[in-house]
Amino acid sequence: MALIAIAVIPARLASTRLARKVLREIAGKPMVGHVYDAAKHSPLLQDVIIATDSEEVMQAARAHGWKAQMTSAEHRSGTDRVYEVAQRVPADVYVNIQGDEPLACPEHIEALLRPMSRSEVMVSTIKTPCPPHDIPTPNAVKVVTDKNGRALYFSRSTIPFDRDHRGGIQYFKHMGFYAYRKDALERFCNLPESKLEAAERLEQLRFLENGIDIYVEETPFDTVGVDSEEDLRRAEEILSNHKGH
Repeated sequence: MALIAIAVIPARLASTRLARKVLREIAGKPMVGHVYDAAKHSPLLQDVIIATDSEEVMQAARAHGWKAQMTSAEHRSGTDRVYEVAQRVPADVYVNIQGDEPLACPEHIEALLRPMSRSEVMVSTIKTPCPPHDIPTPNAVKVVTDKNGRALYFSRSTIPFDRDHRGGIQYFKHMGFYAYRKDALERFCNLPESKLEAAERLEQLRFLENGIDIYVEETPFDTVGVDSEEDLRRAEEILSNHKGH
């Protein structure tokens, strides 16, 4: 039986690093609209919902015909926002696509949902080969998995550490897309912030510290998560070039 999967796009307007970023225009469309359209193009999703705490985002969604729901302004993370929607909208799997990922594409969703065909998988995410310039930067989160694709650790540090400089290490960059079964989502939102999560500022570590496995699927399709004006320009350049082909 096919899984019923819906995508929820957390879209908070009051971002700290880049003001009002989900409504910033890229190639003539608000950033969150690029994310919404990419999700709508996935044949694996039964529905796509923008989850926001902003009336302005709601108005933009209505103007463009995007499905959206108001969620609490008290949420600490996008995952909490996804869980609020999950309590109202039934599904087997909830896909969390950040509203600042304008280069999201249906292939990301396909990779993300692949592990979910196995009943034991409660949480999945995706990785891509890490470009050399991203390996040392803390802004690019690295992930290490076991041979079955189960996440061993996520870090802003360079992992694994090549102590003897032998080379040949394949580094992977984690991409902030998640799929969860409702039970895992509920557990996450009811657990306190974990120590490693607080240290690295990586919420996925809350799952690992509490014994909830995350399975990681590889994709060749990289993205640009938008956190700065420079990221915005890079994303606009890529999307403009893509439209031109």
